[in-house]
Amino acid sequence: PSEIPFTLPPRFMTQNHGDLKNEEEMKMEEIKMEARRDILAHRGSLSVSRWYPVGTVLAGLYSVPPLNEVVAPPPGMATRLCFSVEYRHSCEQLMVSLLRLGNLPPRFHGNVTLVELRLLPHDRRPRQAKARGTGPDPEFNDCFVFQVTGVCVPQSTLSVCVLSVEQDGKRHAVGRVLFPLEGELGQAGRVLWRDLETEDDTQCSELGDVQISLSYSPTLQRLSVVVLKARGLQLLTDTGVCVQVSLQIHTQVAKIKRSCVLKGDNDPCFNHRMTFKLRSQHLDEACLRFELQQPNYVRSG
Repeated sequence: PSEIPFTLPPRFMTQNHGDLKNEEEMKMEEIKMEARRDILAHRGSLSVSRWYPVGTVLAGLYSVPPLNEVVAPPPGMATRLCFSVEYRHSCEQLMVSLLRLGNLPPRFHGNVTLVELRLLPHDRRPRQAKARGTGPDPEFNDCFVFQVTGVCVPQSTLSVCVLSVEQDGKRHAVGRVLFPLEGELGQAGRVLWRDLETEDDTQCSELGDVQISLSYSPTLQRLSVVVLKARGLQLLTDTGVCVQVSLQIHTQVAKIKRSCVLKGDNDPCFNHRMTFKLRSQHLDEACLRFELQQPNYVRSG
């Protein structure tokens, strides 16, 4: 518009601490209180000094187009993630802007969508973002800062894992994006679309895969291991299979534990939890060995 309404409240005289009478002091206090109330009533107002309002910007005059119009997904039905990456050499910071998802599967439309970001291989604790809404195209509009040197940037990979959370808190993995940073920062700030890699898309190894979960409690000095499931196993007999977990400190075996035996399935679901006592000073010296075992046969995993 040619003219933008901009309101200015009346100015207030600053208090003179020289020769004020009691009545004048009380009047000035009332004026200050009115000014403070006026500021609190005007969210987003601009102020000069400490308690003197200048005016209010009318946000309704500056309409922002919907995000799905600005960054519309490319054609196709694949689930895609929209984000941008920029590296600032002056402060050695990697800026990751998480924008939105596209074509989320229908079974996840009513759930809360979470995203976990890691900068591999050294980032252990994920950064989380929660979608601002549900449906097939949830939006995020979140920005994350990773402190990383310019030497390590080409050796790093951005990992983005998308999770769907039900009302009871149960989480489902929707998919993930692995984005190697080497050679990808030439067009910094450009909006990128990447297809999510789902569990079905990942190729199984020749002997099969095992899915596990690890967590450590420094307070209890306890390592928790959960053997979730396996897939694509090449079993030699139909007598069943179990998982043996060995905790080693350097080359010495400290503890061995086994899961229950499951029979007749090349894709067994164990969901077996086991714990190991492990002091925090031994974390860097410890390792776990997983073995899939059948009667009279042993297979390392």
